[in-house]
Parts: sequence; structure tokens; C-alpha cells
Amino acid sequence: MSALSTLTRTRTRSAAARYWEIDTLRGVAIVMMVIYHLMWDLWYFRVLPDVVLYAGFWKYFQRTIAVLFIGLVGVSLAVTTMRSAGPHGDRPVPFRPYLLRGLRIFGWGMVVSLVMWAARVGYVHFGVLHLIGFSIIAAYPFLRLRWINLALWAAFQIAGYLLLPVRVDFPWLLWLGLTPVAYFPNDYFPVIPWFGVVLLGLFIGNTLYTPQGRVPALPAIGGRLPLRGLQWLGRHSLTIYLLHQIVLFAILVLLGVIRL
Repeated sequence: MSALSTLTRTRTRSAAARYWEIDTLRGVAIVMMVIYHLMWDLWYFRVLPDVVLYAGFWKYFQRTIAVLFIGLVGVSLAVTTMRSAGPHGDRPVPFRPYLLRGLRIFGWGMVVSLVMWAARVGYVHFGVLHLIGFSIIAAYPFLRLRWINLALWAAFQIAGYLLLPVRVDFPWLLWLGLTPVAYFPNDYFPVIPWFGVVLLGLFIGNTLYTPQGRVPALPAIGGRLPLRGLQWLGRHSLTIYLLHQIVLFAILVLLGVIRL
């Protein structure tokens, strides 16, 4: 999840130009993600076979991670768009950078799908990277909207709730949110309802930030520990997302917790 939004973060030449709270929240999501995936590894290798990851505490722990990551995609898109549009918001914002950025993220999602298939530890057809790549492209018409995005978020949540009991006998609409019977992927974030969370992030970003800066005044504490460490994690979230399971696996093997 989600160092996923590294390519949606604000690109600036100076760390001081970044909003420390956005990177910090993304860093928090990274820490939570590593904890959750460590628990998944311990469950998968039967070290903790009785832990329940898909209900109760761990289910909502994972959902919190997802909402943070995916919502921050929208917030970061809003901030990036404001800076691209200039101090008065009158500069045109080209579509091409969003297209290329989205395709790159989606491409990494396809790499994850291929690795999962090759390793035979499950399957990922439309995971969080696929969703974020899609969302960066699809969100382009909504980048500067506020209340419409909030309304669309509510509509996506309602649609997602209505789709929960629906089952189909073909896989072609997995990306949209229609699943076959007994479909249990390792990572699944369909457009309905999760694109709505990106739109909610756009609403939040366009509400709390302006071309002149953030609307609420926040203390300049971004350089303090442990916030500085969390910001570093947030700035390198994509790399950490792609590599953290390899590192976790290597550590567990070296410690003798799991065996090859």
C-alpha cells in the first residue's frame, strides 16, 4: 500500500516546500502496513495460525491503512495541481504528466501481480497499486473540485455497499468491483468504492490547502523526531512498499522464525 502515492506527492526542489503533515501521515501508514504484513507472514507460515486478519481488529487496522494511503493520493494530487496552476490558479494543468504517472504506478501493480503469480502465494488482479495508477489518470477531471467530490465519494460508498452481495460468473469486471463466488485475493481495491476515497482526498486537499499554503495554521514541528523519520518513510513510500516484504521475509528466515 500505498509508498504508492510517491508519484502523486508534490514535486519540489526543497524539502521545506513540502507539507510535513502529509509526509508524516503517509509515514504512519507505512509503519502500520509493515506491521500488518508481518502479521500476515506469521499467519501464512503458520507461526501464528490462529490470528484472524480478515475480521475484528486486524480487518479495521488494514482498512485504516488503506484509507490513509488512498486518501492521501487525492490530497497530494490536489496540492500538486494547485502548484502547477500557479498562485492565481490560472495556468493550464496538462494531462500528460498525470497519464504517465498513473501508467507507471499501474505498471508496478502489474509487476506485483506477476510476482505473486510466479511465487504461488496468492493472486492480485486489481490491488492498491492498480487502483492508484488508475485513479491518478481518472481523477484528472476532478482535480479542482470540492463539494462535487464529496458527493461522489458518498455515491461510490453507497454503490460499493450495494455491490457487496453481487456475484458474477466471469472475472472481467473485477477492476470495477464485481467478483465471482469464492474470490479471495491477497490484495483487492476495486474502483467501486475505492476511487471514491481518492475523490474524498481531493475534497480534503482542496479544502485545507490553497496556492498560498495550508488553510489551518500548523506549528513548524516537521523537523523534530520522530516526525522527521516518519516523513522520510512517507517520501520513499513506493520503494518501501515494493521491497518491504522481501526484507521481512529475509529477517524471518535469518532469525529462524520461518524455514524455506
